[in-house]
Amino acid sequence: MGMIANSMVDEWLSSLPKTDGIYRVIEKTMVDSDPKERISAINALGNSRDPRAVQSLIDCCRDRNPEIRLHAIEALQNLRSGRSVDVLIERLRDKRELHETRKRAAVALATIRSYSAIQELKNLVVDTTEDGALRSLIGWELERVHIW
Repeated sequence: MGMIANSMVDEWLSSLPKTDGIYRVIEKTMVDSDPKERISAINALGNSRDPRAVQSLIDCCRDRNPEIRLHAIEALQNLRSGRSVDVLIERLRDKRELHETRKRAAVALATIRSYSAIQELKNLVVDTTEDGALRSLIGWELERVHIW
């Protein structure tokens, strides 16, 4: 199903004008009232690998809609920008956040592999007050990126 969704996103993105298409997609993430359209735009930005998308996706990580936040984190993981580390840590630390979103933030941080991202993951993996399943995932992610 992921490949089908990715091809749909790619098709959607390719239908935009090339010169300022990225800015139109960025605008869609913030002003469109339809969450499905916003999510399509967020996914397209993540697949674009365009660094101009980072700030818009960071803003989406603070959206009221938990589904928007989840997709924005996944998009930031694809972009692997160090500029997103602070907001990913924010989402990971927020114990009121959905468990799936916190897990995705941990995976994104491990993928980015900046010093502050790895330090945060190392701190959380040994924090006994943290959720055990999340700590296990973080430990696995640190091993996956050969840090642990």
